[in-house]
Amino acid sequence: MADDTAEVTAAQAYRRLVRSAQAALAEPGGHGLAAAVLAGPLADADRALAAAGLAGNEPRFFAAVRRLTPLPAAATGPAPT
Repeated sequence: MADDTAEVTAAQAYRRLVRSAQAALAEPGGHGLAAAVLAGPLADADRALAAAGLAGNEPRFFAAVRRLTPLPAAATGPAPT
């Protein structure tokens, strides 16, 4: 089992990948460049997942991501219609 530091590193790499994907896809015409822009962050995330022993263990991985970035509190009241 990997230590907490490796899990945090993997969660941080995933967050960087998600932010990079959001930025690449938000740019006008960025869809064509997304693969090139995301190659580095994707490779970093893959390495970090493997080093933490999280590759193929999505429940543990996403638990580590949630510890690093808690989900926002649910809104109260009825859903808008």
